[in-house]
Amino acid sequence: MMRFLPLSFLICFCFSLPFSSAAEDNTLRPGMRVAFLTAEATLEEMGEHSLAAWQFLAEQPDTEILFNRDNAGFIDRSGTARELSEFDVVWYHQGDDVRDTALYRGAQRTEILEFMQSGKGVLLSGGALEMVIYFGLEKLIRPQRHYQENWRDPAPLVFVEKTHPVFHGLYTGEEEIPLSRGGCRAVADFYWGGPGEGMVLANSPAGVHRPLVEYASGKGRLLTFGWRWPDYADLDNPDRDALLRLTCNMLNYLGTPEQWQPFRIRSEFPYTRLAGTGMIDPLRFEPLRRSISHLIDEYGSHYPQGEEYLTRLDELVRIYEEAQRAGDRATLEMVADRFEALQREAMLANPLLDFEKILFIKRDAEQLGLPDNSYGNEYLAPTGYNNSLQALSYKTNEAPYTVFTPENDVFIGDLDLHYDGAKMLLSVPDLSGKWGVGELDLESGTLRMLPLIPDEDVHNFDACYLPDERIVFTSTAPYIGVPCVGGRSKVTNLYLLEKNGAIRRLTNDQDHNWCPAVLNDGRLLYLRWEYADIAHAFMRILFSANPDGCRQMEYYGSNSFWPTAMFFARAVPDHPSRFVAIVGGHHDAHRQGELILFDTSLGRHEADGVVQRIPGYGKKVEPVILDGLISASWPRFLHPYPLSDSYYITACQPDKNALWGIYLVDRFDNFTLLHEEESFAMLEPTAWRKTKRPPVIPDCSVPGAEESVIQLADVYHGPGTAGIPRGTIKKLRIIGYEYTFHDFGCEPDRVGMDGPWDVRRILGTVPVEEDGSAHFAVPAMTPVAVQPLDEDGKAVALMRSWFTAAPGEALSCVGCHEPQNSAAPPQYTPQAFKRPPDNIAPWYGPARGFSFQREIQPVLDAHCVTCHDGAKHENIPDFTDKPVQKYNSAFQLHFSPSYMALRSWVHTPTLESDAHMLPAKAFHADTSMLIQILRDGHYSVQLDEECMDRLITWIDLNAPFHGSWQECVAYSPEKSAAALKGAEQRRELHKRYTGIDEAFDALSEKAVITHSTASDPSDCLPREYDGTVQETAGILTHNANSTTRTIAITPELSLDFVLIPPGEFIFGSDSGYPNEAPARKVTIEKAFYMGKFEISNAQYAVFDPDHDSGLETGEGYQFGDDERGFPLNRPEQPVVRISWNQAVAFCEWLSARTGLRFSLPTEEQWEYACRAGTNTAFWYGSLDTDFAATANLSDATHYEVYYPHVPSIHPPWRPADTRFNDTWRVSAPVDAFQANPWGVHNMHGNAAEWTISTYHSDSNGTEERKVVRGGSWMDIPKRARSAFRLHYNASQGVHDVGFRVVCSTLP
Repeated sequence: MMRFLPLSFLICFCFSLPFSSAAEDNTLRPGMRVAFLTAEATLEEMGEHSLAAWQFLAEQPDTEILFNRDNAGFIDRSGTARELSEFDVVWYHQGDDVRDTALYRGAQRTEILEFMQSGKGVLLSGGALEMVIYFGLEKLIRPQRHYQENWRDPAPLVFVEKTHPVFHGLYTGEEEIPLSRGGCRAVADFYWGGPGEGMVLANSPAGVHRPLVEYASGKGRLLTFGWRWPDYADLDNPDRDALLRLTCNMLNYLGTPEQWQPFRIRSEFPYTRLAGTGMIDPLRFEPLRRSISHLIDEYGSHYPQGEEYLTRLDELVRIYEEAQRAGDRATLEMVADRFEALQREAMLANPLLDFEKILFIKRDAEQLGLPDNSYGNEYLAPTGYNNSLQALSYKTNEAPYTVFTPENDVFIGDLDLHYDGAKMLLSVPDLSGKWGVGELDLESGTLRMLPLIPDEDVHNFDACYLPDERIVFTSTAPYIGVPCVGGRSKVTNLYLLEKNGAIRRLTNDQDHNWCPAVLNDGRLLYLRWEYADIAHAFMRILFSANPDGCRQMEYYGSNSFWPTAMFFARAVPDHPSRFVAIVGGHHDAHRQGELILFDTSLGRHEADGVVQRIPGYGKKVEPVILDGLISASWPRFLHPYPLSDSYYITACQPDKNALWGIYLVDRFDNFTLLHEEESFAMLEPTAWRKTKRPPVIPDCSVPGAEESVIQLADVYHGPGTAGIPRGTIKKLRIIGYEYTFHDFGCEPDRVGMDGPWDVRRILGTVPVEEDGSAHFAVPAMTPVAVQPLDEDGKAVALMRSWFTAAPGEALSCVGCHEPQNSAAPPQYTPQAFKRPPDNIAPWYGPARGFSFQREIQPVLDAHCVTCHDGAKHENIPDFTDKPVQKYNSAFQLHFSPSYMALRSWVHTPTLESDAHMLPAKAFHADTSMLIQILRDGHYSVQLDEECMDRLITWIDLNAPFHGSWQECVAYSPEKSAAALKGAEQRRELHKRYTGIDEAFDALSEKAVITHSTASDPSDCLPREYDGTVQETAGILTHNANSTTRTIAITPELSLDFVLIPPGEFIFGSDSGYPNEAPARKVTIEKAFYMGKFEISNAQYAVFDPDHDSGLETGEGYQFGDDERGFPLNRPEQPVVRISWNQAVAFCEWLSARTGLRFSLPTEEQWEYACRAGTNTAFWYGSLDTDFAATANLSDATHYEVYYPHVPSIHPPWRPADTRFNDTWRVSAPVDAFQANPWGVHNMHGNAAEWTISTYHSDSNGTEERKVVRGGSWMDIPKRARSAFRLHYNASQGVHDVGFRVVCSTLP
């Protein structure tokens, strides 16, 4: 086999063409005509980055800028119409905006495309990289586009095709070169995956952006130049010469067709021969040696010729080395011939190959029959595959023969061979497109269709035999639609066919169950797709379960971005913990991917359990975050059949232009082709032999039972509740999910403004004992989640998944998200296990879908609308009960105005929070402004326990609006009918196959609130907030510059302090929030030193290098790392998600390290230093003062919805003062804003700050609450005034709270 080398080898070895550089400086080839395109009509309309690119090019001869002519053509600077055909190269740089322009469509796009296909060159840079989609150059992969805001980091270029002409004069042997120190505002790259159809020339250091790509289209070529490289406006860039040289090189290359390089997409396939030479690749010797040596060590006398093979290999190496020194090409080619023969002989002598034939599917190469990664088989056409079941005698040269050909050319696939090797299961559709499962007798060739679920609109496929002769299969009978594709994909769950023909439902999951197989211990292994308020593109998790559906649990990949998907997972024979899987992407090649060997004993998260990627011996697998994970990865694999943990039979496509063949591969990087045929794909290879039956696991479910029992040993055990003090958790809230039906879903039909994905159901609560144990009954075959609640009924952790207990099952778990590989807690009988299981205590009525209109609006009616009526007072929310209306969005947002008004004041995980486990209390209700305001006193409003509980529960459920799907889609008669039909169908099918009758999507009664706030509207006049306090006594001015100190904590890091003098001031405010009063005189007796800045992440990392301040959750969907959220963990940002306890521990550590005494400031010290002698709301002025230079608060930037992929994903909703713009979306560097008059920075906004002070209230809680001051980037100005106070439990890390330190004396 021939190995296709990178272009660097081709150029160096024999196909080198001298690149005609115009000169050693940054100039274009003489006579080459270059057009610079712009979507604007004049120079004045162009942004600074695009204009800078043109200004650079304008210095070159034979260049012209072409402006947009009425979206129909181009004109030059004189206004003359110009044709692109007049030029050799066109360059479109989109440096200021990532939005589509007129050039993306219509006549101008057509003209650019025709220009390229005629044999010319096109350069797309900046945001214009996206145009590869509009040109049809990429089919599955979408580039990622976003804006750079404040952060600017160096952006080196990593060479891939090192001797490509575009790198003339740049590649000098170093792996990378500096190119940019920040980048233009508009950024586009392939961080969602890809390119799938282009040749990557250079990459980013992270290895995933792949911004410099070459495409061939028609007779022409196109280069993309993206990421943060093309910053032509940065005239002070020290590496500007490299940027300009590269740009000239790219233009020169595109304008010189005779120097265009052979177009090949890289593959890591271990070809035997060097491309274009026929000679042996010397890198192939060592993998064969490793494999032969392994077989000798593993099998000894059962591999009798092993030593002989090594001797022959040594001889070939000797001959190769002599021929290499002599330059004897003929001998090098002979060595390749002999090596291929030896490799084949040695590999086929493997004792594991103890069978004569391989069964496989032969299918038309143009119709692979692989479902989209979001769909099941029902998505496929029933016919047109030209497929058959074949048998291959792989050790001989005999052609395969046909075992079975289906009638009418229908699809056959999803093979599962019976343990006796005499029959197999196949998925087979009929001509109408209804899918079923057939059992094929391999001797007679007779196909018998199994009697499965017969309903006309139900599909059954992808089945496997169980050790006791029962059959598990997947079916669309749940009548669930995949929400992210509008319900068009019909969800498959697992069902069990009993030997007597009865059928039972095993799973009840939101999204597909795929690829069921049997593990070595007799349990089921299957891929479960799920996303309950979590990143949907990445949550395909391997699950295992008993054959009767009991003990459903994660097997690999929970809370992981990688692997994006694991299709066709199969256990390694006779190994307790190893399995192989095809790791692929989401919007990516269908079901294909990389072949990965895993071991769950090493770990089950991200790449912790990876043994090896094949090929890739000795190389570490990095868990990258990519939607299109394998779009640029070759070779590709399908349907692995493991022989052991080292040897596999698999379908493989070595490179983009190769055939799908059957290969014997090993983890030492040997590939032996067993069979391929022109124009066909060879798929699903299966050894035709008897196999050992796994043990039969007795059923533990009780068919017909309507309840199951849950035993939770210790809710405090496990990372899900890490940091929560014992005694905090009093109850568990039990919630459920109402999944969408066919033909609609949360995309586009939103349940809430930015989440949740599904209608939330509230079942009730159960008690938790002092030792953390719980014992309770739940409805069987119902997806439920638990939320541990504190004494106020607030969730301290969110379960963004579910479990389903089989009928009559007693399901036990150790703790909260405890890893399966972790040790169990001490052995004792938990208190809750000593009594019968608790029944779920109803939550103000029966289990039901949570509806804002029925559960929350009555609270607003009873307590809020007297003042919040939209009429009495300006600039306060209107909470009156008004009809549902549609809000401006790319999606269907049909909510009431009061919902949208209240939604602005709560902090929730949004539609897709981070895939990694959330810290405890990450979205605790106390972090919502609504709860803070009501808790600390809001005029005369007095909520009773029920009303506050309703608001808290709404927040904990991710703030849904709709409590049923029929209400969610009420705007559409067609979808309304689909909802009613779906509920009816689901109820009937669920009852038929579980024995449980449940009314799905039922409507509930509106809550009746008996207690109300009878307030006089005159009592709730808006507070002044901006009032001044009386003149401060004592020092009002102070020269901070002469009283600063610096304390080194490492040679590179130090803490800066400013001396705060003694004095008197008025503490608090009588014109603000109730807990700020009364304003009173406070004396600061002694001077003290206060940290000039908040403690940064870099400084805190010296104390605790494992702490991660994390991300602020992003908007909308997550398809790549950039969309996970906004970073809070950069070194220069303030450390956040720090509890008061951790802040105090830092102070103690710093004191011990320096010999000085550090602490958190008291809140009196904090406010005194913040005011810096002023008596206004802020040290810099009033609520009407522009804070852009002085404070990082919720402003025009924070108000803006940032999701460039779909800019109108939902309307702006965050409370903000949009009059001003400090330009920071989240926290800024600790020194980003002006200091106050005493030299202290960021006392208002950026990160709120812990103080040492205890918050005094009437609460008799189990834990002290500590005062937080200053507000954060999330707060509107009035919530960041000098007097403003918040408070949290001392153990709670909060996403926008950090700290600074004080010291009484410094040297």
